[in-house]
This record gives sequence, structure tokens and C-alpha cells, in this order.
Amino acid sequence: MTTPPLLSVEGLHITFPGRHGAPPARAVDGVDLDIRPGEIVALVGESGCGKTTLARSLLGLVPPTAGRVTFDGAPLPRSGRALKAYRKRAQLVLQDPSGSLNPRHTVYDAVAEGLRIHGHRGDERAAVAEALSRAGLRPPERFFLRYPHELSGGQRQRVVIAGALVLAPELLVADEPVASLDASVRGEILALLLRLRTELGLAALVVTHDLGLAWNIADRVAVMYLGRIVETGAVEEVLTAPRHPYTQALLSVLPEAEGAPVVLGGEPPDPSRIPGGCRFHVRCQVLASGEAARAGVADACRGTGLEVLGGGGEAQVACHWARARVAAPQE
Repeated sequence: MTTPPLLSVEGLHITFPGRHGAPPARAVDGVDLDIRPGEIVALVGESGCGKTTLARSLLGLVPPTAGRVTFDGAPLPRSGRALKAYRKRAQLVLQDPSGSLNPRHTVYDAVAEGLRIHGHRGDERAAVAEALSRAGLRPPERFFLRYPHELSGGQRQRVVIAGALVLAPELLVADEPVASLDASVRGEILALLLRLRTELGLAALVVTHDLGLAWNIADRVAVMYLGRIVETGAVEEVLTAPRHPYTQALLSVLPEAEGAPVVLGGEPPDPSRIPGGCRFHVRCQVLASGEAARAGVADACRGTGLEVLGGGGEAQVACHWARARVAAPQE
């Protein structure tokens, strides 16, 4: 029997009004996504694709224009006491630990802040010590009275993670959790997140532009472009045999990739100017090379939109050319 999702997104839209007469920006333009208990899902895409807006909406920080988010079978609260209670169960880990920590607060106060906001009635000192220990800062008492500027970048990120863990959440939403760290420290933080999943059963949505990071940490990957998920599936399947030209382009720039990097034409994604047809077609290397025409789908690429992909774990792709290749007779 399939485990029900811990968090489920159905038909989510987030539109921001344009300024000074500009058209509205459809930052998230129809997204379905599930995250199951103990599962790590990587949400991957370029800057401007909508992934951070989507991630923040899952914590109630950005209200949806339309659609539905449920957590543990219940609709996501919009405000008040219910939303506060939800945020104990789902915690945000931000990209820049320096920006996440108040420089005037000690490590102890930084980690204890969530307990105080939520009126924790137990032993605060013991809870802070346990969270720091789980985040790899041992012995925890040695860090209680230190300030952020006295810590390394990796230690600061561990303090941020401890501040999330202290509330015993079931889901972490990690927005570029290692982007600001040195390469030597990134592996340690990724290993920590994997260990926390094993020890605590934590689920996580990891937002990143780095498919290499997704390969190292995720069970499943969702590739996002211009407000939509365009390819999704098990990480091994998507990253070893990518079907969408956008996924292929992202993978081509990794250091271990074979062949020349794919240079995408056109302008970066602009959610206020979403093209008709496949929204990637204006930059698509497959369309530009004539491969789509040879597959008989060039007109569809330019003029026929693609449906929203389902949120489950099965492999899916929103691409006329990729689907034509599957449908073509095998030689």
C-alpha cells in the first residue's frame, strides 16, 4: 500500500501584481507535488523559475492565489493559532546562515527562540542541548554562549538547523542549504541532513539550482521552469536519463558531464511574459537544432500547451519531443 503524502500540493498558483502597468507575474503557475514521510525531494531550477516562492508558500509565508496545500491530510492554515501550530511541524532552513542569525544573540538564544515563541513548557536547556548535539555541535554546552561571528560558516548553518530541530518538526524546507558554504563543508551538511532523515524520520524539500546536490541527497527530483514542474521522478532515473531538454541543459554544465555544456538561447525566465505552447520552446536547444521538427512536433512545441504534471512519485515529463521519442517505433 502506498504511504499517503505528508504534504500535498494540488494546482497551486501564485500571482504577483505587476507594477506601474506591467502585467502580473505568474511565479507559480499550476504545480502538483507530494512529499511523503521520510522522503527528500529536490526542487531544481534556475533563478527566477519560482522554486523559492513555491517553497515559502508551503510554510504559509506566501499566500496562494489558487490551489490547495494539505499537510497530514488537513488544509494548510492561512493565519492565526493554527498556522503557528503548523510551523512547529514544518520548519524553514535558509540559504545564508549569517542572515538567519541575529548577531546580538548567543547560540543558545538563537536555538531557544522557537521554543519561547511556541511557549515550550519543558526543560529549555535540555532541549537546546539536544538540538545542538543532533546538529553536530558537541559538546553543546561549549557553544551556548558563543556568537555567530565566532563560528565558521558550517557551524553557523548547524546552529540554524538546530533552531529548526528544537521544535521536533516532521518536515524541513531547506532553501539552498549549502550554497553559501565552502565545498569542503557542503558534504558535511548534506551528510547531516541524511542522518537526520534516518534518525528522526524527517521529510525534506531541498530547493537548489544544483543537480549535483540533488543527486547526493534526494530520493526524488522535480525540475521547475517558469512556474511549472517540467520533469519529475526518482533521482536516479531523472539524472541518469533526463528526458526534458531543460533538464539535459542543467546537467550538461556539471563538472562530471560528458560533452560540451548546452548554452540556452533566449532570455532567462520571466513570469510576467509566459509564452504560448511549451513555455520552454523559446530557449529550447532541441527545437533550435531541428530535432523537434524531425520528430514532427515543432508546431506543437510552439503552439500547444502541456498539462500540469501529477504530484506523485512516478516519472513524468512535460515535453512534446520527449513524448514523441517514447511513442516512436523502436529500430
